Amino acid sequence: MKLERKRNVFSPRFFWAMIVALIAGLAIAIYVNMKTIHRYPSRKMDSTAITPIKPQPTIRFGLPVDSFRVVAGTIQRNEFFSTILDRYGIQAAQIAALRQQTDSIFNPRLMKAGDSYQIFFSLDTAQHAPLYFVYQPNPIHYVVLNLEHPEQSYAGDFPVTSRIQTVSGVITSSLYETLDEQHASPALAQMLAEIYAWTIDFFSIQPGDWFKVVYRENFVENRSIGPARILSAEFYHGGEKFFAFYYQQDSTGKGDYYDENGKSLRKAFLKAPLKYFRITSRYSLNRFHPIQHVWKAHLGTDYAAPEGTPILATGDGVVIASTYSRFNGNYVKIRHNSEYTTQYLHMSRRAVHTGQYVHQGQVIGYVGHTGLATGPHVCYRFWKNGVEVDPLKQHFPAAHPVPADEQQTFHSWVEKQMTALSQIPLTGADSASVTAAASHPAPQG
Repeated sequence: MKLERKRNVFSPRFFWAMIVALIAGLAIAIYVNMKTIHRYPSRKMDSTAITPIKPQPTIRFGLPVDSFRVVAGTIQRNEFFSTILDRYGIQAAQIAALRQQTDSIFNPRLMKAGDSYQIFFSLDTAQHAPLYFVYQPNPIHYVVLNLEHPEQSYAGDFPVTSRIQTVSGVITSSLYETLDEQHASPALAQMLAEIYAWTIDFFSIQPGDWFKVVYRENFVENRSIGPARILSAEFYHGGEKFFAFYYQQDSTGKGDYYDENGKSLRKAFLKAPLKYFRITSRYSLNRFHPIQHVWKAHLGTDYAAPEGTPILATGDGVVIASTYSRFNGNYVKIRHNSEYTTQYLHMSRRAVHTGQYVHQGQVIGYVGHTGLATGPHVCYRFWKNGVEVDPLKQHFPAAHPVPADEQQTFHSWVEKQMTALSQIPLTGADSASVTAAASHPAPQG
């Protein structure tokens, strides 16, 4: 049988036919594309049609601050409004006219060291005269003085926003340090000390005491300006829980702090005559006197504090003595009622006079070491029915409680705050005893 030879499909003739077909297809594609380009020519971009977007000016103090050269400063000790402006070439006559025309919104006598100010100049460096003086006595309020047109000066306030914050901690050394460890404002320590001034001696708190706080914090331009008010607090001290709830009565519109049962935290007397102190010598019937070197009764309580620390009246009353004696130094004595009298010794100076009526918490003098004293402190003495007693062991009646017709509203508020407090984790609760104390039910009175 004769075998036929198989035909090669990729013969030279077939190869060249494919090449011709590809070239023809490419030519047709180029022709069509060129026709399209000529039919729809590209449009040239009109550069004048593009409008650049101008950035929005930054407005602060009611001024476009980007349009000025601004010099910021802080008022120093013994620095005055006139000396600041004089430094920038403002003449005395112009300063006097400025003060006269802006006295309704600005009193330079109230400027104090630490306050901030800003001076606005033209961006044109050839112009050296300042245009505006902006004074900020606090983070919220400001005064803008127009130095060229004083009648156009004005005062303003930054918008304030508030946020509800919480903080807790177990005390290992001091309340201040514990708050600082939690990155909370130290001002909360002072606020807590004032709220619990009638119930807790904050300078006898011990390691292991703890606290939880719900508070409102204020912000200006998204920066914190500090806590505004404590809404509720729970403080564990000496094996006992102390609650505080801020409540504003419907009848009076006045707010105050109450315990969980609606009793006011305010009492007839403060726990101590100083906000910040340490007890150096307590009431004792037999104490060795550091100067006279004899054993004798010490019927007062000594609170050490830096020289000049304000001394507070622990209760309302009438000053029956404001004088000096050899042993007591400068001292003030207050009769609160027919039952109680208090006395404050060794002041550097007195701030009240005999016959004057004073209120609880009012400054009546300043810590010193006049008379028979080894160092700056105040000796606090307390009489009950004519007999000197230990003030730290006295139990005083509370002020007015929440009115009966508002008890339901008050307890609803307390319930919400109790829930908020219970949900705050106790930071630093490492020991079983602290954790157990935190979960212990609130005392009912």
